[in-house]
Amino acid sequence: MLRYRQVVRLLQRRNFSAGATSNGSGSFGGDKSDEDLHPIRRTLRLLGNDMRKVKEFFVPKEPETEKAPIPTQSKFHFSGERDKSKESTLPDDFQTHCDVLIIGGGGVGSSIAYWLKEKARDGLNVVVVEKDDTYAQSATRVSVGGLCQQFSLPENIQMSLFAADFLRSARKHFGEEVPLQFTPHGHLMLAGEEHAESLKRSSQLQNELGARNELLTPDRLAARFPWLNTTGIALGCLGLEKEGWFNPLALLSNFRRSASGYGAHFISGQVVDFEYKSQMDISVVTDLGSNEGAYTGLEKAIIQLPDGTRRTCKFALCVISAGASSEQVARLARIGVGPGILQVPLPINARKRYMYAINSQAQSAPGMTMPMTIDPSGIFVRRDGLGGHYICVHDSTEEIHSATIDPQYFAQHIRPHLSNRIPVLGEAQVVDSWAGCYDHNVYDENGILGAHPYYNNLYLATGFSGHGAQQSLAVGRAISELIMDGQFRTIDLSRLSFDRLIVDQPMFELNNVLS
Repeated sequence: MLRYRQVVRLLQRRNFSAGATSNGSGSFGGDKSDEDLHPIRRTLRLLGNDMRKVKEFFVPKEPETEKAPIPTQSKFHFSGERDKSKESTLPDDFQTHCDVLIIGGGGVGSSIAYWLKEKARDGLNVVVVEKDDTYAQSATRVSVGGLCQQFSLPENIQMSLFAADFLRSARKHFGEEVPLQFTPHGHLMLAGEEHAESLKRSSQLQNELGARNELLTPDRLAARFPWLNTTGIALGCLGLEKEGWFNPLALLSNFRRSASGYGAHFISGQVVDFEYKSQMDISVVTDLGSNEGAYTGLEKAIIQLPDGTRRTCKFALCVISAGASSEQVARLARIGVGPGILQVPLPINARKRYMYAINSQAQSAPGMTMPMTIDPSGIFVRRDGLGGHYICVHDSTEEIHSATIDPQYFAQHIRPHLSNRIPVLGEAQVVDSWAGCYDHNVYDENGILGAHPYYNNLYLATGFSGHGAQQSLAVGRAISELIMDGQFRTIDLSRLSFDRLIVDQPMFELNNVLS
């Protein structure tokens, strides 16, 4: 006891804390409160100071820097929220582990990343791998940007309506830095006798689901659009609301910029293989009751970076949204080459699309209110700004899938049909031309999305057959709902799953609508 009192007197005479308070007479350490003198509290306080010093020793403070600006885009180079000085450093950019790995960073893949991060923010680590971050070979480059509800399947109509509602409030989601340039002049779909009845039924379904369009006879078409030749046309359908076209590259830019701002990681590289993990506690049983053995799941993706080095990324979930390359990526995961249910391939091929910018200064040429006109021959024509500029689009059936331009293609496959349907554009001059490929589902020309029936951590979002730009908004939302909620909530797209390939129930889309 005497020893304790002696220690207390010594402590009262010395100032151990830089934050000790004055007793009012200018001296420190005089009469202190009971809290300051209590040995247990003082001991805990000293231990706390020691622990802070240990933490500062092992985890030094980062130097204070100016707050980084809001992420912006510069021709598809995105900095996210990382320090720019670290952007070229591989360990800071490459994620060796992630919650969701998205293979393909085009419109669909970037949309999935956007919706996941928009909802989860820091709660989910999302990595997007894109082999062509300039998008020179992307399907977005050959997208006409169409937004149209004139489909025959309810799912496609609902996805387009969802996109229309989103684009109406795009500034709220994306801001005003990269405007989408939406032009609300509708679509005009033309049909001959053999497809007139189908067009009529589709129009009725579209209006029941919330779209607004009207059917026009040849006489009404000629009166409303004097530049249109109605020979061979039995019926036309004109979209009145929520239809038009937008800038698909601007939409992709906003997806990436926003997803990066929310913390998604975009990696320039190509998935060249997968690593697998056997799970002995799971067995694969077919519908016939036969046991195919233990389950082997996907665990890591091997990614080849632009400099040739290969790195692995371990993931909890993986999404294949690689556009025209989706079938090759699926084969790396043994889809189409494995045993049992893995024998069913992903039926995605590349389909070539030609696009031409033409110009006509004719006085009777279609004006600014011209809708995107869809001819039964497969030609798409729309106005492109001022100055008598137009865009013509046609999908080729040739087997060569390069981006090279056949110099005779326009004269052989487009100008004859263009001259017949819109005679005043028959002599229009070709100003520019480009070509590219998009993912084409050779099974039923509709998207394949949802969980793969074998792998419990693999999702598919591909094969949209020319509809990908306008459907990317709804598809990204749908895949994010499957991952985070375990089910579709906004639109039920379960009929578009991979399962329809196994049971051989195709979902044919009767109307040819491009985006």
